[in-house]
Amino acid sequence: MALNRRSFLRAGLAGALLLSTVGGVYRLTRSPAALQAFVLDDQGRAVLRALIPVLLDGAIADTQVALERTVATIRQLPLRTQKEVQDVFALLALGPARRLLAGVPDGWEQAKQEDVAVFLQSWRVHRIGMLQTAYHALHDLVLGAWYSDAAAWPVVGYPGPPFELN
Repeated sequence: MALNRRSFLRAGLAGALLLSTVGGVYRLTRSPAALQAFVLDDQGRAVLRALIPVLLDGAIADTQVALERTVATIRQLPLRTQKEVQDVFALLALGPARRLLAGVPDGWEQAKQEDVAVFLQSWRVHRIGMLQTAYHALHDLVLGAWYSDAAAWPVVGYPGPPFELN
C-alpha cells in the first residue's frame, strides 16, 4: 500500500479518534484518586535543600530547620493545593524536566547555588504563566514558612507584631 497524503491524514484522524475514545472510556470507568496529605520524598527533599539557601539568601544558618518549617506550612494548605505542590516537586525531581525546565544538569544534591538562582529567576520572569505561578508558590512557601516564625524576625529587624493597648 502506497502511503500518500490522503491515507496519511486518514490514519492520523483514525488514530486520534481511537485515542480520544479509549481515553474517555478510561476516565469514565476509573474513579478519581482520593486526595492525600503532602509527603516529602527524598527527591523532593533534595529539591528543597537546593532551593532554600538561595531563596533565604543569608537569612538561615540551618537548612534543615527551614525545610521542616516549609513542609509544616505545606501541610496546613488545603489538600488540593498540597497535591499541586507535590506535583511541582515531582516535576522538578524528574531528570529530563530538571534539565529542560530548571537548567540543572546534575541532581539537585550537586546543584550549584548560582544554577539554582538562575533557574528561579528564569521561572520568575518566564513567558509561560504556569512556571511563574510555580515560582511564586515555591517562593511564598519557603519565605512564608521561615518568616512566620518569631525566631527569624531578628534577622530582618522585625520587632514583632504590635501589642494591643487596653
